[in-house]
Amino acid sequence: MEGYSFVEMIIRTTVTFSVLLLLARILGKEQLSQLTFFNYITGITIGSIAGEIASHDDTHYLNAITSLIWWSILTLVVSYISLKSAKAKSLLDDKPMIVIKNGKILEHELKKSRLPIGDLNMLLRMQGIFSVKDVHFAVLETNGELSVFKKVAQQSATKQDVKAQIVVPKFMPCTIIAEGKIIKQNLHGANLTEEWVMKQIKKHGVNSVEQVFYAEIESDGTIYMDLREDD
Repeated sequence: MEGYSFVEMIIRTTVTFSVLLLLARILGKEQLSQLTFFNYITGITIGSIAGEIASHDDTHYLNAITSLIWWSILTLVVSYISLKSAKAKSLLDDKPMIVIKNGKILEHELKKSRLPIGDLNMLLRMQGIFSVKDVHFAVLETNGELSVFKKVAQQSATKQDVKAQIVVPKFMPCTIIAEGKIIKQNLHGANLTEEWVMKQIKKHGVNSVEQVFYAEIESDGTIYMDLREDD
């Protein structure tokens, strides 16, 4: 009996692997190249069904394989509908969202996308951008990636460009105020104080930290601020 169970497990796993490989080829490369929330859930579910088939001998094999194939068919149907209908694609996968425009963070859009400022900064740094003011447009894609169009002055130089004078930066650009609160950890890292921050924002005609949605220190020691939007 034990030998039979082992052989059955090998057969079930091999057949399941073959079916899963075939379905992966049919579904195409979108699961990896354009991983949206829908693709993510679909991939997890298909993997869970395949794992259930391979590891549990009390699972009815034919029903489980049918469930795996049917789920894949539904995925193909939804993908086809999304391809043919822009409204359906927007409903299923959402749509790209502009979160920075002309160096200003769009607070309302950021809240709608449920993207914290810290994560936005991380996505910018991953593209070699340490200052929000260097960004002309930033678009949060449906797969969670950030597409950035830098301001012309910040774009990579070409052979036709003249060489500019190199200035050693005084600070590494970092966030010092986020959603009306001072980021003390970043201040300490830059050897700055809260009193210094208050003096800087008052120079911009702002009397309270709560009025500032976002502020960062630039490499030359200046402050870039984005005030809260009026409700």
